[in-house]
Amino acid sequence: MDAGADTLQKALQINLDPRWYGTIAEIGAGQEVARWFFRAGGAAGTVAKTMSAYDMAVSDAIYGKSDRYVSKGRLQAMLDREYQLNLDRLGDDRGDETAFFAFADTVVARSFRGGNECHGWMGVEFQSHPRDEPSQVVLHVRMLDDEAQQQQEALGVVGVNLLHAAFFHHHEPDRLVESLLDRLTTGRVEIDMIELTGIEFRAVDNRLMALKLVQLGLSGAAMFGPDRQVLQPSEVLRKKAILVERGSFRPPTVVNIDMLEAARAAFEQDPAVAGREVLLLTELTMANLRAGGDVVDRKDFLARADLLAACGMTVLISDYLAYHRLAAYLAWRTDGRIGMVMGVPSLVDLFDEATHADLPGGILESFGRLFKNDLRLFVYPMLRDGEVVTVDTVEVRDELRPLYDYLYRRGSFVGLADYKPDYLPILSRDVLRRIAADDDSWESMVPAEVCEVIKKRGFFGHQRVR
Repeated sequence: MDAGADTLQKALQINLDPRWYGTIAEIGAGQEVARWFFRAGGAAGTVAKTMSAYDMAVSDAIYGKSDRYVSKGRLQAMLDREYQLNLDRLGDDRGDETAFFAFADTVVARSFRGGNECHGWMGVEFQSHPRDEPSQVVLHVRMLDDEAQQQQEALGVVGVNLLHAAFFHHHEPDRLVESLLDRLTTGRVEIDMIELTGIEFRAVDNRLMALKLVQLGLSGAAMFGPDRQVLQPSEVLRKKAILVERGSFRPPTVVNIDMLEAARAAFEQDPAVAGREVLLLTELTMANLRAGGDVVDRKDFLARADLLAACGMTVLISDYLAYHRLAAYLAWRTDGRIGMVMGVPSLVDLFDEATHADLPGGILESFGRLFKNDLRLFVYPMLRDGEVVTVDTVEVRDELRPLYDYLYRRGSFVGLADYKPDYLPILSRDVLRRIAADDDSWESMVPAEVCEVIKKRGFFGHQRVR
């Protein structure tokens, strides 16, 4: 079956395959996934049970109490209970020939009054062969259609795609991800988190799956923590004050860390940050990862990800090259203060009008979008011809000077005075050159944790000691 296969055909293919048999449990938007299997015909060969526990008390009685009903925790409770019930009830009679599964979703679609976030969790726990250990795919979905009926339809299609992908493409994780939006568009559904676990996915690095979501346009951004676990961005960002540093981090240097720490000290002085948990983010853009080409070097990406993890950093991958788009993404997910950390060279680039040509209002529209909600740029000095350049001494084109001065006076630029002068000459590209030349002086230019991982793993051409 090709990648663009009709949803009904996918459901029928599953129904006619005698291997898989299980439960479809749905909360929040109707029996949208189960409906496809009954419409296709032959559902008795696939569906042992369908159910919807809409009442919270009923849901709690079945799956246990939960603080949040549309959550990963609730989804996992649904999957585990329904999967185990299939084994307990049916394992003796048909376990030798049947690969059991449990599909579940818990979602909130457009309410009657409207205005609510339309999103949910969806997953499948399944055996790829009879008597096998289970594998699992879990994802977070945002429904973007305006009407509840359209959202329900899209949810049903994604559910069928997920089941079909898990059953027939579990040995090809990239293809599994690619097929999730068959018969849909990214204007209708966003998938901003996916996690593959279990025996069939034991070799899968879920950070690569997060990267794949952004590459395919299934999401504008994806996130993973210092423990290398993928995260659902909205849950992580909610109600926090956010400080983000964009960079290549190839590799992370002592300058990158000093920039973030200096900015944090200044950021926490803001009265609007008081009492808020501060989340530090390191952001990699797809444009940076592609490095001018069309293909992302996965090995290089994982090297950078591992080095940031060694520094204890939470990583955001985004397709938002324009700063105002990143700001909008973050502002939609938190009501806390947002700050961005950059060096003077990046600030100068912001005042290049060519970088704002995609907006009808050019640089003025771009800055209007960027600096609303009192967003601030925390700017680290640079060294040029032996002189330190700061927000106070940076030069921009004469015609843009009034704009710069206005933003400076309103506090949009915060100069970071608490910096380490010895760090200013350090550049990532110089570190890479020294690593390749077997010049040990690079070791003092990166954090100790980064140095250890580079030497241990042989990153960026370093010759490991054997």
